[in-house]
Formats: sequence, structure tokens, C-alpha cells
Amino acid sequence: MRRGSERRASGDRSSVKVLESVGGGLQTAFHIALGPILHGWRTHWGASQEEIGKNLPGDEFIPTPDWGYNHAITIHAPRSAVWPWILQLGQQRGGFYSYEGLENLMGCGIHNVWEVRPELQRLSVGDTIRLHANGYGPPVAIIDPERALVLGGPPDSNGSGATWSFYLLDGPAGSTRLLERGRNKAGKGIVGKLAFGPYLIDPIGFVMSRKMLRTIKRLAESSPTATPRAAASLTEKG
Repeated sequence: MRRGSERRASGDRSSVKVLESVGGGLQTAFHIALGPILHGWRTHWGASQEEIGKNLPGDEFIPTPDWGYNHAITIHAPRSAVWPWILQLGQQRGGFYSYEGLENLMGCGIHNVWEVRPELQRLSVGDTIRLHANGYGPPVAIIDPERALVLGGPPDSNGSGATWSFYLLDGPAGSTRLLERGRNKAGKGIVGKLAFGPYLIDPIGFVMSRKMLRTIKRLAESSPTATPRAAASLTEKG
């Protein structure tokens, strides 16, 4: 009986993952098709003008980006409840809490972890946060516990480079503002423009990032330290 229940639960999770991946794929196609039309909306999704203009750690690595983005979301939980989920991001770590099925269609080998694991809370400057099963990924540049995680660094010899950063800012009534910031320098040549330009990173990255931020919000608000507003919201959803 127990094994049958476990199989049904596993099948339900697989079905949800497939449906989510289909939805994510349709959103991606939509944003690629509309391209520049929604570029401004995508690059400022959820972020206030104050947050967009805020000078934050890691900005100095790419002081004059060719383009960038600021995505933000309010999480009704303290920074201490949000930070563990940020700290365990990565392939062969906690995953990216996005459309796992789409990531794995590209061979990324992502498996999201739905609980905070102590062994994934160890991270140091210089460590690589893998994005793909081939080992590719940016180095950790800055760690400021419960405040900032900055990945990437200054441009390479060809002038190409990027930073991918997560900031936990104080929100109203004990909440946390999770700000995701990307700063990109395309450099010279077609390879740099494809790898670091907005043509694909903007629409595809936006869809994946929005899903990630919303999932981290849900996970953090499920913690025992979530604010009363989050608890009420979760009860209503249940």
C-alpha cells in the first residue's frame, strides 16, 4: 500500500513537472517572438526605481554594462529564511528552482532540492556555481551572509563578461526584498554578443528567473519564521 502511494505521488510530481515545463516553453517562445517589444518590462520586472538605481556590491566588476536587468520580489519572511535557498543554488547543489524539465532538455542535469541541506550551505569565494553538467559556471565573487551573493567577475581579455547577483534587502513589516541583478558586457565578436548580449539571455533568462524567484518566495514563506501575512496567504492557498 505504501509503495503504491509513493508511486502515485512520484507520478503526480512528474506530471506537474511536465505541465510546468510545457508552460515554461510556451512563455519562452512568446518572449522570444516579441523580443525587443517587452525588453524594458522584462529587465525591470518587480523592481522599483530606487532598487534599479541602487549601487550594490559587485557592480564594480562591470561598471559600464552594455545591458542589464533587475528582477525583484517581496518575500514575507526574514532574510534568515531566504538566504539558505540562495546559498544552495547551482547544478549538483540545490538546483535553480525553475523549469527543471526545460533545463534538462539542454543537458544541464538539474535536480531541484526542496529542503535546506546543511552540506549545501558551505560556499566560499572562488567556488564555481555550475550551470550545466559540463561544469561550466561563474565563480563566486562576493558572499555577504544574508545580504549578497555575487557570481562572475570583470570582463575577459575580449571584453566579454557578466555578473549575476542576488541581494536581500529589508522590506516592510519584516519582509525581505529579493533582488536579482545581471550586468553584461558583450565585448567584441559574434560569440561574445551571443553569449552575453540580450538577444537570447533576456527572453529566456527572464522566464527562468521569474519562476526561480517565485519558487524561492514560496519555499521561504513556508518556513517557521515566515511573517503572519505569509502564513495567512499559505493557509488561504491550502
